[in-house]
Amino acid sequence: AWAPDISYYNGKYHLYYSLSSFGVNESAIGLATNKTLNPKSPDYQWVDQGMVIHSYTGKDDFNAIDPNLVIQDEKNVFLNWGSFWGGIKMRRLDPATGKLCTTDTTLYSLCSRPRLKPHQTPPVEGAVEAPFNVRHGDDWYLFSSYDFCCRGAKSDYNVVVGRGRQVTGPYLDKAGKSMQEGGGSVVIAGPTASWAGPGHEAILHEPTADYLLFHAYSASTGRSSLQISTMVWEDGWPRVGKLP
Repeated sequence: AWAPDISYYNGKYHLYYSLSSFGVNESAIGLATNKTLNPKSPDYQWVDQGMVIHSYTGKDDFNAIDPNLVIQDEKNVFLNWGSFWGGIKMRRLDPATGKLCTTDTTLYSLCSRPRLKPHQTPPVEGAVEAPFNVRHGDDWYLFSSYDFCCRGAKSDYNVVVGRGRQVTGPYLDKAGKSMQEGGGSVVIAGPTASWAGPGHEAILHEPTADYLLFHAYSASTGRSSLQISTMVWEDGWPRVGKLP
């Protein structure tokens, strides 16, 4: 179990999580809910709501991991997910259940990259995963992690972003290239003297500031650590601090 994503809506905390083995797309995303995050409360109890989506090897050209809940408003809720294979996907959810909507079954493709070796499992080129959607002003932004994590100091993970008018895309980078065609403007990358492979990002909105949360690998030990940077918006695009 990995890649948890937690949000509050419809009176409950919704925890989406991934179930998979590394390097295969026989994967699933599950959901657990809780009325509170205070473990001392009598209402504190995680309730497993079961599976949200399942991807199958040989059947689906996507990988059901790295979920991210996107709340447009109380009636319009979406889940995006994905890594490698066909890239980042999105489906509408039923706000009452947190599961996939049964009346709108449209599968949106938000981001993918050219795969030079598509028949390998997983395809080793065109790495993309860990989507995260946020709204800023009138626009939506899709953040994603490109290239490879989990290789210690040799990791070349990096965070990119695209901007769209609709939550379902299309998302274009600063040069106008679609993220469905491998576009993406770099938000943060390495390596530096101290860190490599920043990625699997999340964005936190606070009343006074926005923050980018991610992990990066120590150049000396290869171990990953949580990193947090303030994030400002310039000409409609995010800018964060540089890795030291």
